[in-house]
Amino acid sequence: MELDKAIKSRSSVRKFNSRKPDWRNILDCIDAARYAPMAGGNYSLKFILVDDPEKIRNIAEACQQPFVAQAHYVVAACSNPGRTINAYGKSGENYLRQQAGAAIQNFLLKIEEAGLSTCWVGYFVENQIKKELKIPEEINLEAIFPIGFEYEKKRTKKARIDLDRILYFNSYGQTRMNPPKKMDV
Repeated sequence: MELDKAIKSRSSVRKFNSRKPDWRNILDCIDAARYAPMAGGNYSLKFILVDDPEKIRNIAEACQQPFVAQAHYVVAACSNPGRTINAYGKSGENYLRQQAGAAIQNFLLKIEEAGLSTCWVGYFVENQIKKELKIPEEINLEAIFPIGFEYEKKRTKKARIDLDRILYFNSYGQTRMNPPKKMDV
C-alpha cells in the first residue's frame, strides 16, 4: 500500500467481526514503531500485546468502552520516562509525548497497510489497566488499541479539514506566502 493511501484511508474502527487476526501481523505493525524518531536515541516506548479474553474484558471495562472487548487482541502502548527525563530534564516530558505520538502513528499506518483495524483509545482508568497488565507505577500508559478486522466494509471517508484552515506562512495567522524578493544583480 502506498503511504499516501494509508494516511488517507486510516480510520478509527469500533466494531470488529469475529475473524481473528494473525498475531504475527500485529508484531510487524509494532515493529514499525521502532523507526520513529526518539530524543537522543533513547527508545522509551514499550508495547504489550494482550490476547487473554478475560484481560481484554477487564481492559474494556477500565476504558469504559465496551467495543474494546470485541477485539481478539489489544495492544497497550507504554512509555518509560526514566532515560529521556534524565537526559533532558523537564523538556524530556515533551519529548516523551512527541516520540510516543510519532511511534504510534507508524504503528497505526502499518495496521492500515496490513488490512487490520483499530481505534486509538486514550480514555481509561490508568491504575486499573496498570494493575491488570502488571505495569510498574513509574511507567506511563499512553494508549490502548483494540485490534481486529472491521465488521463492515469501510464507507467512503468524508473530507478532512481544508489545508488552508491549518496552514500559515512565516507567522501564526498569515495565510499567504510572501512573494520572493527580487535580487539586485
